[in-house]
Amino acid sequence: MFSTIAIVGSGAIGLYYGGRLAEAGHDVRFLVRSDADAIQRDGIRCRSVHGDFHLHPVQAYRSAEEIGPVDLVIVAWKATSNGLLEKILPPLLKETTQVMTLQNGLGNCEAIAAITGASRVLGALCFVCINRLAAGTIHHSAGGRMAIGEFAAGIPGRAAALAAMFAAAKVDTVTEDNVEETVWKKLIWNVPFNGMAIAEGGKTTDQLLENPGTVAEIRALMEEVVTAAAARGFSLDPNLIDWNIDRTRAMGAYRPSSLIDWQEGREVEIEAIWAEPLRRAKAEGLSLPHLQKLLERIHERCQKPIA
Repeated sequence: MFSTIAIVGSGAIGLYYGGRLAEAGHDVRFLVRSDADAIQRDGIRCRSVHGDFHLHPVQAYRSAEEIGPVDLVIVAWKATSNGLLEKILPPLLKETTQVMTLQNGLGNCEAIAAITGASRVLGALCFVCINRLAAGTIHHSAGGRMAIGEFAAGIPGRAAALAAMFAAAKVDTVTEDNVEETVWKKLIWNVPFNGMAIAEGGKTTDQLLENPGTVAEIRALMEEVVTAAAARGFSLDPNLIDWNIDRTRAMGAYRPSSLIDWQEGREVEIEAIWAEPLRRAKAEGLSLPHLQKLLERIHERCQKPIA
C-alpha cells in the first residue's frame, strides 16, 4: 500500500521514525535541508533504548522535486514550518498519495488538508523522548509509542495498515478513532512541560518537578487541557494527569523540544501548542486562566507580541 515514503522534516522525529522504516526495508526518501551533505556522507546514526541503528547509505534529497511523487508523505517538521507546505507537498503527490503528520499541537491536519483535501490526511502523535545530537545523529532515550488516527473519512483500513507497518519496524503503534482527541491527550504533557520549561527560564523536566509550586501549576494546566478537551467532545481520563507526571519523573533531566528550540534561537511552536488550544477553548465559552498566563509568559520569553 505504501511502497515509497517521503519524510518531510529530517530532525529528530523524522530521522527516528523514518530510520526505523528504512531499517525494516522500506523505500524511504528523506527531505533534508542543512544536514544533507553530512547524511549523504555518514548516514543516520541512532542511539536508542529500543536498539541502536546506523543507516548507510541514506536516500537524502535537498528538494521535493528530486524525491518526486510517493505513496506516503510523513510530515515531521515543526509546525512553525507549515508555511512551506504549499511549496513542498505538490511535487510529492500523485492521485493516491496519503499524507500523515507527526507534528505536535492543533491545526496541522487542517493546514495539510487545505492543500491535499481532507480525505488524504491522517494524524499521528509520537509519545517519545528524542533529541538530535548532531547532523544525522539522534538519541532516543525513552518511549516511542505512536497513535495514528484519521482526520476525516479516509480509506477504510488505512490507519490500521500504517499501524501494522510501523509495528513491524519496531515502533509500538495503536490506532485512534479521532485524531483531535489524540492531540488533546498529548497536550496534557506538551502544554505544561514544553511551556513551563521556557516560562521558567530554561528548566529541564526534573527541575520543574523539584518545585512543589511548579508542580501545582503543571497540574492546573493539565486540568485545563482536560476541561477544554471535554468542551470539544472528548472525555479524557483524569488519571492521565498523574500518569504523565509519573512518567516524566522517570525521564530525569530531559529538555523538551520547545525548550531546545528556544535556547538555540529557533522559532517556538507557540500557535500549535498553546495559542490554538486556547482559541478552541474560548470558542466553546471557556476561560483557561492558567493557559492564558502561560501563553503570555512564553511570548515574553520569546520576545514576541501577545496576540
